[in-house]
Amino acid sequence: MFPTVRMRRLRGNENLRRLVRENHLSVSDLIMPLFVCPGKGIKNEIASMPGNYHMSVDVLVEECREIRDLGIPGVILFGIPESKDAVGSDTWSDEGIIQKAVRSLKEKVNDLLIITDVCFCEYTDHGHCGILKNGTVDNDATLLNIAKQAVSHAEAGADMVAPSDMMDGRIGIMREALDTAGFSDIPIMAYSAKYASAFYGPFRDAADSTPQEGDRRGYQMDPPNGDEAIREAELDMMEGADILMVKPALSYLDIIYRVKSEFSMPVAAYNVSGEFSMVKAAAAKGMIDEERVMMEMLTSMKRAGADIILTYFAKDAARVLGQREK
Repeated sequence: MFPTVRMRRLRGNENLRRLVRENHLSVSDLIMPLFVCPGKGIKNEIASMPGNYHMSVDVLVEECREIRDLGIPGVILFGIPESKDAVGSDTWSDEGIIQKAVRSLKEKVNDLLIITDVCFCEYTDHGHCGILKNGTVDNDATLLNIAKQAVSHAEAGADMVAPSDMMDGRIGIMREALDTAGFSDIPIMAYSAKYASAFYGPFRDAADSTPQEGDRRGYQMDPPNGDEAIREAELDMMEGADILMVKPALSYLDIIYRVKSEFSMPVAAYNVSGEFSMVKAAAAKGMIDEERVMMEMLTSMKRAGADIILTYFAKDAARVLGQREK
């Protein structure tokens, strides 16, 4: 006896599939990460991240105009400083690379959301995310510098700050510092569940942020842990975070789902460099269909519960989505 319920009935053609599709990826979901460096007229491709570049501020402005014209609502900036020191002082300098970039972008591309990464690994000569004492990152001493960095970015004109350091208590001290400085309207997108992942390799090349000694497992999360991510997210929410982020995304879809289910808050997923570069490398060898794999990956993050997706695929995905909407 044949079944009366046939699930295939609504899969027969593309228009039917569109009508009953449960999740819809949109260009409005995307944020493009960008790397800004000192100099002028610089656009050097990052070897391990095809299609991504180290850009001087003038080139960054043109890139951001293109991103805006594709309909992508915002970018997140990572800085490559001219010089590094033990505490990463370029991060709160009025003449720091991020501060210069933000001011220029707000003047010339003021209808694009400008988010700044708040951390120290790119700016310290040792490559760790804070002040080192006896070979270990000093959590509480680092918090003071995080607060200074966040306020400096806001003073330059950043629309949102995104701390990625994974220090305990950083959201609370940032919120207090921003509010005291008159920036109570600046939202915080917290890297709430940031794992000590092997998928960051290409980014560390791009940001020149590989630790000189040791690793980051003492402050980033242990990949096997899930309940801990919920505790981290809850603490960030209680301290004043406006958006909770899970990083990486692809191997942590369960964490995205749990964070979204547990808290009535916007959730971001960071589709990190290793996830991006694996697709690019496999596609270059003809092993996969790059466009379909890209869209399937990003849609999986949306399906898991991500409201916002930070991805190096943002421009490519925006072009695909634009073609589909025509």
